[in-house]
Amino acid sequence: QLQLVESGGGLVQPGGSLTLSCTASGFTLGYYAIGWFRQAPGKEREGVSCISGNNEPTYYTDSVKGRFTTSRDNADNTIYLQMNSLKPEDTAVYYCAAHRLPQCRNNWALHSYDFWGQGTQVNVSS
Repeated sequence: QLQLVESGGGLVQPGGSLTLSCTASGFTLGYYAIGWFRQAPGKEREGVSCISGNNEPTYYTDSVKGRFTTSRDNADNTIYLQMNSLKPEDTAVYYCAAHRLPQCRNNWALHSYDFWGQGTQVNVSS
């Protein structure tokens, strides 16, 4: 069974950090570009980052550049999203998704991705 499972969400104060994980089962993550998305209440799902199968190129949406970093550990079949300097507007459910291609293309379009994890909640609040 092909599956993506996110973990690592939680409650953090503004300015704090969290690391999200996305672990795959049933397939090898290293063959795919992987995207991170988020969806805040009442808003559309938006792209956060995309990391290609060979790690280059990697893309970030403007609002997280310099604060978020995505990386992969192919040995553990896991993708990470390191989030620093968190802001209240980062509060959302975060999803990882497997791209149809090994390279990031049309990164922020939902239809570029074949399957999704169930999401993990991130709350940034004092």
